[in-house]
Amino acid sequence: MYVFVPHSADLVSLTTRFTDELMAQGLAKQILNLVSDINVTREFERLQKERGLGNEKHRKEVSDLIKECRQSLAECLFSWTCQSPLNKDDMLALIGHLETVTAEADGSLDSVNLALVMALLYCLDVSFLEQGTEDRDDLLQALPLLTEKQYVSAVHNRLVEGPTWKLPGLQAVVRLTWALSLRALSQLPQGAGLVEFTEADEALADQALLGGVFLFLTEGILGSEGFHQEEFYTRRLHALITDFLALMPMKVKQLHNRADEDARLIHMALQMGSEPPSLRKDLEHLMILIGEFYSKDPFGLELALEFWCPSESMQHTSLAGSFLGVALQRPPHKQVVLSKFVRQMGDLLPANLYIPYLRMLKGLANGPQCSHYCFSLLKTNGAPHGENLQGGVSGSPVSWEHLFHSLMLYHENLRRDVPSTDSTQYRHPPIRGITQRELDGLTAFLQLLTTIINWSENARLALCEHPQWTPVVVMLGLLQCSVQPVLKAQLLHALAAFGKSPEIAASLWQSLEYTQILQTVKTPGQRQAAGIEVELNEIESSCEEYPLTRAFCQLISTLVESSLPVNLGAGLRAPGFQPYLTFLRDAVFLPFPTRAYRRPAEKWEVAEAVLEVFHKLLRDYEPQPADFLQETVELQGEQVPAHKPPGHSLMFHLLNDSPTLSLCLSLLEEGVRQLDTYAPFPGKKQLESAVLHCLSLLDLALQKEVVFMDLLRESQASMLVSPLEQLLQGVSAQSRRADHIINIARYLYHSSSNPEAQTVSDKLMAGFVECLDNDEAQEGVDKTDDSDPDKRIARIRHETQIHILNLLITSLELKGPNLALYLLGYEVKKPVSSTNLQDPGVLGCPRSCLHAILSLLQQGSERRSGPILTQQAPHLAELCYQVIYQLCACSDTSGPTMRYLRTSQDFLFSHLKHLPFILPGNEIPSLNQMSWLMKTAAIELRVTSLNRQRSHTQRLLNLLLDDQPHMQHAGRLGMDDDSKTVSSFLHFDTVSKVRRKLLSVLDAIDFSQEVPEQLQLDFFERTQIEQVISNCEHVNEQGHTVCNVKLLHRVLVAEVNALQGMAAIGQRPLLMEEVNSILQQVVERNRVRRSLSAKRHALQSWRSLVETILTACPAELIPADQRQLIIRDLLLDLHDKVLYKDAAVELMPIVAGAVFTLTAHLSQSVLSEQQQGAGLEGGSSSGFASIANSALHLILRKLLDFILCTGGGFQRLRAHLYGSLLYYLQIAQKPEEPDTLQTAMSMWERLTAPEDGFSKLQRENLAIIESYGTALMEVVCRDACDGHEIGRMLALAVLDRVLSIDRQSQWLVYLCNSGYLRVLVESLRQDDAALQTLLMPQPPLLKPLYIYESKMALLTRVAKTAQGAVELLCCGLVAQLVECRVFHMLPENDSLRVYGQRDPSGFIPSPLERYRQILLPTLRLLQVILTSTTTHHQQGAAQVLQWLIVHSDTIQSILRSQDVSMGSLQELSLLTAIISKTALPGIDCKDNFFSLSPCQRQSLSLLVRLAGTERARYLKQIEESGAPGDTAEKREEMEVAIQQVCANIMEYCQTLLLQSSAEAQFTVCLFSPSASEPTDMAVPSVSRVPSLGLVLLLLKNSATDFFRYHDSHRQSLGKLQRLEQLAPEELKEVRINNVYVYGLLH
Repeated sequence: MYVFVPHSADLVSLTTRFTDELMAQGLAKQILNLVSDINVTREFERLQKERGLGNEKHRKEVSDLIKECRQSLAECLFSWTCQSPLNKDDMLALIGHLETVTAEADGSLDSVNLALVMALLYCLDVSFLEQGTEDRDDLLQALPLLTEKQYVSAVHNRLVEGPTWKLPGLQAVVRLTWALSLRALSQLPQGAGLVEFTEADEALADQALLGGVFLFLTEGILGSEGFHQEEFYTRRLHALITDFLALMPMKVKQLHNRADEDARLIHMALQMGSEPPSLRKDLEHLMILIGEFYSKDPFGLELALEFWCPSESMQHTSLAGSFLGVALQRPPHKQVVLSKFVRQMGDLLPANLYIPYLRMLKGLANGPQCSHYCFSLLKTNGAPHGENLQGGVSGSPVSWEHLFHSLMLYHENLRRDVPSTDSTQYRHPPIRGITQRELDGLTAFLQLLTTIINWSENARLALCEHPQWTPVVVMLGLLQCSVQPVLKAQLLHALAAFGKSPEIAASLWQSLEYTQILQTVKTPGQRQAAGIEVELNEIESSCEEYPLTRAFCQLISTLVESSLPVNLGAGLRAPGFQPYLTFLRDAVFLPFPTRAYRRPAEKWEVAEAVLEVFHKLLRDYEPQPADFLQETVELQGEQVPAHKPPGHSLMFHLLNDSPTLSLCLSLLEEGVRQLDTYAPFPGKKQLESAVLHCLSLLDLALQKEVVFMDLLRESQASMLVSPLEQLLQGVSAQSRRADHIINIARYLYHSSSNPEAQTVSDKLMAGFVECLDNDEAQEGVDKTDDSDPDKRIARIRHETQIHILNLLITSLELKGPNLALYLLGYEVKKPVSSTNLQDPGVLGCPRSCLHAILSLLQQGSERRSGPILTQQAPHLAELCYQVIYQLCACSDTSGPTMRYLRTSQDFLFSHLKHLPFILPGNEIPSLNQMSWLMKTAAIELRVTSLNRQRSHTQRLLNLLLDDQPHMQHAGRLGMDDDSKTVSSFLHFDTVSKVRRKLLSVLDAIDFSQEVPEQLQLDFFERTQIEQVISNCEHVNEQGHTVCNVKLLHRVLVAEVNALQGMAAIGQRPLLMEEVNSILQQVVERNRVRRSLSAKRHALQSWRSLVETILTACPAELIPADQRQLIIRDLLLDLHDKVLYKDAAVELMPIVAGAVFTLTAHLSQSVLSEQQQGAGLEGGSSSGFASIANSALHLILRKLLDFILCTGGGFQRLRAHLYGSLLYYLQIAQKPEEPDTLQTAMSMWERLTAPEDGFSKLQRENLAIIESYGTALMEVVCRDACDGHEIGRMLALAVLDRVLSIDRQSQWLVYLCNSGYLRVLVESLRQDDAALQTLLMPQPPLLKPLYIYESKMALLTRVAKTAQGAVELLCCGLVAQLVECRVFHMLPENDSLRVYGQRDPSGFIPSPLERYRQILLPTLRLLQVILTSTTTHHQQGAAQVLQWLIVHSDTIQSILRSQDVSMGSLQELSLLTAIISKTALPGIDCKDNFFSLSPCQRQSLSLLVRLAGTERARYLKQIEESGAPGDTAEKREEMEVAIQQVCANIMEYCQTLLLQSSAEAQFTVCLFSPSASEPTDMAVPSVSRVPSLGLVLLLLKNSATDFFRYHDSHRQSLGKLQRLEQLAPEELKEVRINNVYVYGLLH
């Protein structure tokens, strides 16, 4: 593992000195000795003898470990020689080791010996001196080849005169390298002293050529498995090849001349009919080496560019010139030489070098720029376009002109031999048209063509559109001729390369259909099939080789990815892809296991090729409703069934127990069986790729099956499918067991060899701990960058971890026992809550996924920088925190999990202390990390508070709320002192404070959010694009609504491909550019949505944590004074962030909810402090004892600003703010304390008393509210009149509260003048219908009742002032109430019926109680109006009298009622009060409803019942019906109500008597002139009236009650003074008496 540290001179010096000492002590020789001594076979024999080997997997791991040890040793030496050469002794030792090296069975070197060879080559490397770097002089001084002549002499003698090596080819490589080094040294001034050695470079090069150096480089070096895995190997061999060509041009010319001479000898031998002589092929081997070496470029270096030097003619060609985007400069000399070599080799090329030269060009064309230069070379080599090609071809034979002309000639000759379709030409194809050498040449040319057009789109389009060459037409024609399958395969590969361009692919589909390469239309009378299917079944199967089939699959795969026309084959057959899919499935895929293969690896190559097509088809398929309709198309006058999309057919076969699914599952079983052998076998990579495609198919089918089956169900089509998860539980045909899922899971054991299959497999089956513990995982690696194998593996490892965590998260949401509980180490056979989690190894507890997750999170948590995972893998850390939260939130797992985290890990404290997580560039994962962590902390605080674990709760509170600088929290891990509270850390001084942790977390949430700009489109219609984008939106796993970018891309590209005509083709680049801009816009929209969702999540979690702290934690841990200051800070910060001008409106609802909660707790805390005596009695000048008035004023201002900034919308949001405002205004509301006889104040004392703190704060609050003017009034009044029910209720409550403190009546004036009061009054009539529904027998919705009560409370508040009462009368309030019919719907007081209809939950009151909830507010309002209208009393009384007359039946029923409930007495109290105030002097008795005898009798009868001996019976009945705990309280309330009713009736009697005075016209007799107490309590008859004795009895009882309660009150006062000495029973008695007695006395 490489660790990169910042550059430091001291560190470099220390490292250099240390490594130099190691090398001086003989490290190099020790490495070589260990490499020789460590032998896999020998080590295995030792282990076998000691029985130290296990199963195949263990043997493989041991073998890999031993090989890795040897490899690491060799790489250590290689890494050293890359930096500095070895000394003389170490160099000779390395050469001596390489002399004994042998090759593998295939002639290649193993990876260890390859590293040692490369180490020697770097020791002999002097090419770095040509670079001319700043430190060139220093390097020259440090190079032993220049400074130590003995060094050169020893190496030279060993290489020249040394013994023959076991590998002569390797010796030749070293000799050539030494010869090139000597040649390079001879050209340096410092090399003048080495003339005796440098003169031997030619001889050394000749020896190397005799040893077959180029052939060994190709077979021994390039053929080694590890060569292309190391970038510096590639660079060194490139330097070796280019140095030979540049430094030894005469040797290259000699090779060229020799090749020409050999070609003449071969030609003469052929003419004479003799065997060609055996000749050396050095130049051929060199060309093949160059072609093979540069054809693979895994690191994307494109080193072959050094062979291309643009000429003047190329600079003026249409395809060259500014290709690189920079001005062409004079190229280096070496590049000129190499370019000259490429061109000269093509001039007068001998026939025997034609194919090697094409292979060399194929390698040199590998790369985007190299392919362009090679295309230009072949273009300039050809004849001018104007020449007549019929007479022959001039120019170089290596040119497009010559090559394509030859191809056309072959086509013209061969197509004449094409027999009829019915012949048997496929069984015996004539080959007289093409010889083997011609076949090899055509194959080499097609491979070169394929390479160039694979890389260069310009070359692809230029060749395809050439009017004379028409390569696509010619190649399709050759495919119809009788040529070998190998040539046809190369033709198909070339066509596949052409098909990478969507423009060409569309026409290529039609050409394929026209030429019937795969027969899709059978002509009438045809007796035998034709096309590629016959080639597969009769030719390739008999030869046991399948190049044509594999190439055809590659062609279809490429075309499917580029474009798939819907109308393919229209007019000749039912259009669609179905014939191709049927061939691939039935003729290629299903029979592939049973075919014979000459090369075993080809079996898996065929499977990989066809499964890749299936994967692409299913990946691009989105189920649509039209896919399930039985559609037909007209074909030659007949209706034939239309073909379904290919993805639909694949889904159908995968959702049935079909041969396709069976073979996929069988392939998975075969694959894991092969991998379980842990032995190399042919086609292993292809097998792994085929397995990956199978797993991907199953994964895609699982993803799409829900939509597919839903659409199938809705269409009612006659198709039968089964869920794939059920099919996977079926029985395997091979093993006779239900082991499909097990086979999938077994791939996890082969993660080292096939990590990609592991990634997809995790989505279907469980992961293991070793996957989570993998140290190679790395987040943030670009998916498109697969040039570095290590990064690719790291990315796949990370994706595996992500899939495992997603699997755990999904499984935890299911009912237990589930897979996640098992993997996380919980009990699955016992109750989950009984689990006892332990560290791995304790009590036999295995290491589970939970331990792995905690290990990932805990790394670095003890450091100041915080957990490493949150920074290096933010998304992985987010999922880990989510798993922890889910375990803590689930009732079954919460106990064991939190106990383990608390006791064994100290998890929460160690992570919370690092909050907030600030990760630039990874804002979304960091917010989600904090969210899950805060939600877990809220649960922990709640649980520890309930369990009275005070020390744990206190420790977390200290961490979250402390604002004092202190030592690290780690020093308080063992704090068990229960006497410590938060107050010990919250000394609010002005010295130095730190930011509270809670506020720091809030700071980390950025409330602003950038919104992407509007789309600027030139070609597409904006509204249509927006509609397409909305159609592609879906809800992802996290619950976010995002757009499926891949689906949108497919839709837009399909729209572009559907355009026809030359104009569309010309505008295609512009269209694709606009498509890219749309996709970038959608990606940005998705990011914005995810960002807002993460911010909402974090803010909601923060709110939950704050609410838990304030609500669930013991109050004594945070004293009231400190609590108020904490809430103050939280409120002010919240408001500052939400009132910022760029704050996102999506976050406002959560902030409003948090403000509501905080304000409620602030109000409660202040009230609690006042009740404890710490309130205003201390005489604090700044306001309340703990929080100053200025802070409260600031909170109020920000709260009002928040209300106003919401504008016209967000009424639900303002509901929280109105609730907050009500709680705030409650702070300044002086608590009502019951007066005693001693403390009662006179009116004068009340008027002259100084202003207390409550009044001052109330006055200042009103001034602040009024400073906002009509803007605030408008918002509140509008919300009170219309909108959501809860918002209306709270707005009405706010109006009520503000009117109660508004002494200047500004709000009342606005309410009246703006018309809102009239709107409220007139809405009563609209409420009448809703209120009537409330009295239905079945329990209704109670929202109308609550709104009605709030409205009546506000109107009552308005009516308490004379101005308000008059305004209400002017608005027609009483007239509106008169028209309400709900008052006529008085339910009968049948107790059985009433209680029989009561809601079982007790929440919904009975119909009678609901009626009283409607009637009592109205009676109170009428009473207040009558009381307030002093100057307009006649008008008010007349209107109220009208209401009483209209509802006289209801009133008489109430007066006659025998009900003794509290509700009934409240009705009587209010009703009699209204009657007494309405019947005033000045109203004519004759017209007065109340002067009639029925009303008199009912009132007097009520007085008799409530004042006489019946009163005792009523009270006794109340005691019997009430609960034991509230009997005394109910009795007191009943007595007060009865006394009030009696007082109202006596006032009514007084009014009637005044009306019948001597001056009156009529006289009313109410009492008979008798002083005897009434004995008959029945209702007085018509002829009898009660005597004056009733009045005397009422007076006597009142006096008796007064003195009795007066004495009781004095006794209670005495007990109150000695409160500490009273028993609990006496305390309760004092509390009850003290509340009610004074009210009874009055």
